[in-house]
Amino acid sequence: MKLLLQHINIGAMEAELKALLAQRHKQTIIDETRISAAVLIPLYRNDGKYHIIFIKRSATVKTHQGQISFPGGARHAHDGTLLDTALRESEEEIGLRPGDADVLGELDDEITTTSNFIVTPFIAVIPWPYRFTLSKAEVDKLFEVPIPALLDKDCLKPDTEILNGEKVASFAYHYRGKRIWGATARILKKFLDIVSQVAVEK
Repeated sequence: MKLLLQHINIGAMEAELKALLAQRHKQTIIDETRISAAVLIPLYRNDGKYHIIFIKRSATVKTHQGQISFPGGARHAHDGTLLDTALRESEEEIGLRPGDADVLGELDDEITTTSNFIVTPFIAVIPWPYRFTLSKAEVDKLFEVPIPALLDKDCLKPDTEILNGEKVASFAYHYRGKRIWGATARILKKFLDIVSQVAVEK
């Protein structure tokens, strides 16, 4: 029987997800007019379910004010790799120590439509419970969403985005009054499409 990250052996699920990420051909976007950035998709297991951590950005950050996103940001000159960027930003924004993130792989690059970034997403499993420390300047709040809730057919709804000054069809995830849209929603959908391939026995 196929189950979606519920009631499963934690090691087996993570190994299978890591293998699926390694097997796929990552789509890389090269555009010198855009800024390289990276985000981390932190996962943890609690009450027999996997959850994803999101943040709501503060009203004082330079871009994406008040939006829901994954922890992350622009690459700095001293970052060795984009993974270093994702881990550094996660530590700065939510206090997640790099050594506590078990990185499983990365997803396709995505562009942001309300700013000028190319975003590379990385997936990591973290310990739970965890004591986060939020950057007041960058993060308004942190919240978690169980993956089964995101996979519910009523969670994903049609939406629109503005790309190059034109309205384009898109989608958004809705959970308990929160709207996850834009590049975050597109990254999330690609991740959930991979998650749906994880088949385990009850």
